[in-house]
Amino acid sequence: QLAAWVFSILAVFVLWFFRDPDPSIPADETLVVAPGQGKVILIEDVEETDFIAGAAKKISIFLSVFDVHVQRSPVSGTVGYKVYRPGAYAVAWADKASEDNEQSSLGIATEHGKVLVKQIAGLIARRIITDPAEGDTVERGHRFGLIRFGSRVDLFLPAHWEILCAVGDRVTVGSSPMARMRAEEA
Repeated sequence: QLAAWVFSILAVFVLWFFRDPDPSIPADETLVVAPGQGKVILIEDVEETDFIAGAAKKISIFLSVFDVHVQRSPVSGTVGYKVYRPGAYAVAWADKASEDNEQSSLGIATEHGKVLVKQIAGLIARRIITDPAEGDTVERGHRFGLIRFGSRVDLFLPAHWEILCAVGDRVTVGSSPMARMRAEEA
């Protein structure tokens, strides 16, 4: 009977962990929504060489085992870049995780600029799923992937877009505004 209780509790945890609640997508289509759910742990200026090919804002979100682990598209657009890279499984909140850990990158081209989302495995995570292929169209707030158990999502945006979140904010996947798209100033 103890084994039955243990398996029941584990089954409930797995079902709860892989939950996929419907987001409340903001009506304002210039808003970039959170691609992952968790805590914003870093916002910095970087040079992004893989897809944006220039100055960018990087926003990192740490997903604990208690957060939703489905990822949703932060913007609507066309997938122009998709790369999987094997790597380590260090703790996801460490800065080195963005460079060293297993990850899948998805680049989305919009009419206002390019956006890159990196799904990064953590200490416990051992599987990343990224559904769209290059050439596919994605819609803001719609599901595009999943990281199984504790992880990180890095979001790279054009440097001139307005950032609307701050380090320490808790964000909800597909719902929380992270930034506002802006036309590049002449």
